[in-house]
Amino acid sequence: MSIVVNLDVVMAKRKISLGDLAERVAITPANLSVLKTGKAKAVRFSTLEAICKELDCQPGDILAYKEDKM
Repeated sequence: MSIVVNLDVVMAKRKISLGDLAERVAITPANLSVLKTGKAKAVRFSTLEAICKELDCQPGDILAYKEDKM
């Protein structure tokens, strides 16, 4: 199973840069980049909540489940 991160898509739709979003949710640009590229192993609910609040979206807009093909 895979969790797909669509943060870059939502950010593009909202026309917000990585640096601006990082500043607004009080996270380092490097850590936000790790999340955005799908390399993060975990995300705190408080961080997810702050991102959703700033982007005016739902967690499901950012994260999606994709079944691995065997």
